[in-house]
Amino acid sequence: MLAIKRDKKSQHVSLEWIFQRVFYLKCPYNWLIGSIYPCFASNALVSHTENKPQIMSLVVVGSMAFDAIETPFGKSDKIIGGAGTYIAWCASNFTPIKQISVVGGDFPESELAALTARGVDLEGVQIKKDEKTFFWSGKYHMDMNTRDTLDTQLNVLENFQPVVPDSFQDCEFLMLGNLVPAVQRSVIEQLKNRPKLIIMDTMNFWMEIAMEELKKTIAMVDLLMVNDSEARQLSGEYSLVKAAKTIMQMGPKYLIIKKGEHGALLFHGEKVFFAPALPLEEVFDPTGAGDTFAGGFIGHLAKTKDISFENMKTAIIVGSAMASFCVEKFGTQRLREISKEDIDARLAEFVQLVNFDIDLV
Repeated sequence: MLAIKRDKKSQHVSLEWIFQRVFYLKCPYNWLIGSIYPCFASNALVSHTENKPQIMSLVVVGSMAFDAIETPFGKSDKIIGGAGTYIAWCASNFTPIKQISVVGGDFPESELAALTARGVDLEGVQIKKDEKTFFWSGKYHMDMNTRDTLDTQLNVLENFQPVVPDSFQDCEFLMLGNLVPAVQRSVIEQLKNRPKLIIMDTMNFWMEIAMEELKKTIAMVDLLMVNDSEARQLSGEYSLVKAAKTIMQMGPKYLIIKKGEHGALLFHGEKVFFAPALPLEEVFDPTGAGDTFAGGFIGHLAKTKDISFENMKTAIIVGSAMASFCVEKFGTQRLREISKEDIDARLAEFVQLVNFDIDLV
């Protein structure tokens, strides 16, 4: 049980102090949290500055695509997108990536080179020189939560059959971006050893046309990511707490329910954790925010090598912070610009967002 710290004079309880215990003291990798939360670094109990972490193999599976986006605040021409792309740009801030995807001959070599320079191994990316890359076009409404799909061209994704290279067989963390459930499952089945953690993202489209295939894949993963409407559709329950229990009975031990601008919920057994989203003055493009969230989440877990519920609390904050960068510009542009200092500063903003004092009666 968490002991509450009281000030002898005012009987204050500082939530920042609680955060220090929840996100810092309970995490066995205290040295890392000091870098993630600079405001806590002075309270470090253990110094590991000379011990560098062992690199853990993170394999990302997802689309690499072209998007054309229109929002109430602007419009983009054809730009780089795709779940796998957003996850890779985000997670590569924390750990090297091994990417599995497919692109056409029209996908710019400069984009592949940029990912390689970020530490993304592209051996698992198939290049179909005589075909075109997946393309999606959409228009967002004023609330930036609803959108209309204007055009979808599957192109190389239509017959995509992922192949796991031998050099990827050391996979310890597997992130399955939104794809056909059978395609996601084929990657799991190709791995000779089960990864330490398998995370899966999906969407309502597969619930409508391939529910049984989806459930087969869900049963094979450790953590599922869906948004609130998808959680309700998948479970048949309106209450998100009841929905979470129903979904976890399908196989996953953990569930994350994304609520867009209202944050995200993490479930495990009877445990629940809520992470807020950072209030932003302007949101230019929410495309890829969920994938960026996933990249921050799995990137942190792979870097720390800790898949405990307590460390997942930190990971969900990291994911939320990274997603807040993504929406500030169109496509992956903002993710290409940010530095470690930017990330640390944004994480500190999240801590302050929920920091307050309680007067005990």
